[in-house]
Amino acid sequence: MYDPSEYGEKVGADYDLLYPEAHLDSAPTVAALARLAATNGSSRSILEFGIGTGRLGLTLLEAGFTVAGIEGSEVMLAQLRAKPRGREIDVVVGDYATARVDGAFSVVVLPFNGIFGLPTRQSQIDCFANAARHLEPGGCFVIEAFVLRPEQLGGEWTMRPRSIEHEHVELELSRYGPAPDHVERTLVHLRPDGVRFLALTDNYAWPGELDLMAAAAGLHLRARHGGWLGEGFDVSSRTHVSIYEAAQPAQ
Repeated sequence: MYDPSEYGEKVGADYDLLYPEAHLDSAPTVAALARLAATNGSSRSILEFGIGTGRLGLTLLEAGFTVAGIEGSEVMLAQLRAKPRGREIDVVVGDYATARVDGAFSVVVLPFNGIFGLPTRQSQIDCFANAARHLEPGGCFVIEAFVLRPEQLGGEWTMRPRSIEHEHVELELSRYGPAPDHVERTLVHLRPDGVRFLALTDNYAWPGELDLMAAAAGLHLRARHGGWLGEGFDVSSRTHVSIYEAAQPAQ
């Protein structure tokens, strides 16, 4: 049984410790979303699916944007609420594939591989439809997700470092199962205070599959980049940032 709170219940209390700003470098993400929100729709507003502890949302709020969120975990939400201005963000607790927030938004964003956290193709399709329901005409749904590397396609376990800092190393062990399109991942955090393991199962979808889900929701692909800096997307890209646009009203 799928539980949208599961990830946050596992890591919410110490998420910011495991993923400090130096580890993730959110500045390019915030800058890209700010540009989109300033030029799409009319409200300069952003809805984040899986807003978590507010890494992106609070920075965008400080920049003058209206920010709202959907979050599955009360533990994650408590971390957000404890931060300065955290209570100014309207957050609905629930599944971002179906939960609703009042209003329409210039940008809806699902970062950090969140689309793969949904357990079935239908729930992923529902997520696109939910994003479309929240968008102003001309607004954008933005997804950030990893792309499987060629060496992962054989179904064997692979290992790579995700981050190497002076006193914090994160390793990722992963295995792709082609039949169910699932990726098993174990994240290993090595820190002076001990070792932390986190097991995840991703419901992987290729970029072209995501495009079909978007089309079913009435969204079309405006652009796809290899990262938040607007890098080109090609066969060597290991991540993609895909921007799907809602239809403009008829003139």
